[in-house]
Amino acid sequence: MSPTPTRRRAATVALSATLLAAALTACGGGDDTSSASPSGSGSASASAEPKAANLTVLAASSLTDVFKTAGAAYEKAHPGTKVTFSFAGSQELAAQVKQGAPADALVTADTKTMDGLKAETGDATVIAKNRLVIAAGKDNPFKIDELKDLADTKIKVVLAAPEVPVGRYSKQILDAQKIEVKPVSQEPNVRAVLSKVELGEADAGLVYKTDSAKSGDKVVAVDIPDDQNAVASYPAAALKQSKNAEAAAAFVAWLSTPEAQKILQDAGFQKP
Repeated sequence: MSPTPTRRRAATVALSATLLAAALTACGGGDDTSSASPSGSGSASASAEPKAANLTVLAASSLTDVFKTAGAAYEKAHPGTKVTFSFAGSQELAAQVKQGAPADALVTADTKTMDGLKAETGDATVIAKNRLVIAAGKDNPFKIDELKDLADTKIKVVLAAPEVPVGRYSKQILDAQKIEVKPVSQEPNVRAVLSKVELGEADAGLVYKTDSAKSGDKVVAVDIPDDQNAVASYPAAALKQSKNAEAAAAFVAWLSTPEAQKILQDAGFQKP
């Protein structure tokens, strides 16, 4: 007996439903398959790269030369991003941050200054360290070879002001050795101290090792033994007020990468 029209229609509908289900399965309609696809992982990787931005970084004076090199390297690795630095003593930078100066990241020459800005910054990371040396005038005419020589009143000594990190480190090591020095001036940052010695306006000063290295034969760097010295730490942090939060955080993170660390260490900075 031939199937009735009603039975033929029912069989056709059932066959169509079966074929449709098979087609969906073959096309990979399940969520698990699509989430594991290479295209999905590619999108996640692309989103990890911050958007190009114009970054302003406030940085301690002693980073002036090395950060120019680091900034160029960062811009090359991140096309479209521009990094502009503003260098000054750490205490001046802190004042700028508290006044709301437009900036994206901060690098100071001590942890104390950075710690005082916790309300304005993200988490800070130490990216480098430094030590002090005695910068003596050209050819070192007074034959300065140790800290206690700076107590000689015939020698014009210039120091950074005590509220400046390098000034605070200087006071720390002189006090520890019970050496009394009467500076002819107290400067707002380490570069100003070095300039006084380079120009012959002072006979000696206490500066960072990396700064004296940039003076060539304009000054003579006299090493200070480790047990009489101080270690300067350089923390970096993104600023909460930044309008480029993602890019600022990326730059701060980059300062700890092998590429950035090589630039810092080639300039004489020590490992964090």
